[in-house]
Amino acid sequence: MFDQLNQYLFAIFNSSPGLDGWRLHGAIFAAEWLIMIVPLGLVLMWMNGDTAQREAAVRAFLAAVIALTINKLIGLAWTHPRPFVAEIGHTFMYHAPDSSFPSDHGTSMFSVALGLLLGPLREARRFGAALLLLALPVAWARVFLGVHWPLDMVGALVVSTFAAVLINTRPGQALAATLVPLMQTVYRRVLAAPIAKGWLRP
Repeated sequence: MFDQLNQYLFAIFNSSPGLDGWRLHGAIFAAEWLIMIVPLGLVLMWMNGDTAQREAAVRAFLAAVIALTINKLIGLAWTHPRPFVAEIGHTFMYHAPDSSFPSDHGTSMFSVALGLLLGPLREARRFGAALLLLALPVAWARVFLGVHWPLDMVGALVVSTFAAVLINTRPGQALAATLVPLMQTVYRRVLAAPIAKGWLRP
């Protein structure tokens, strides 16, 4: 039933043969490069934010760590072949033939987006909502280009939701609040010169 549904949905979203031009390049950009807004956004939250924003960034990062760890455990327990390994559909970008379920790209974006969106800080929630919207073309593109199944993205969303809810519980918030002062100490020592010149927030 799982594989039948996957193949049915994959046939809907996977590209037809002969994909080229702006559609190919746009899909590859979405599949491979949009994810870079996640680390960039978290770094900017840390470097320009106050303590509350830094705690939100750390919670989102921890949500991603938890979710990706769960992904790894799922992959070790159950290897699910990618579409091109199963010789189904059409593939337009290179990917290692490892387990497809859940999608790490989808998980990285969903977990950080939801980690921010479910938190108490309004500014962080806005960024989380924007990331969640950006995660949709990433998920679509990786199926469209033939390196993931649709249910890989559903699995990524489920795992990410669990991790984001977990890290926004009181223990999760307490963990982030404990880590931030330690991280700030390292940050202020490593980047003491630009901080002293006023280029970065202390």
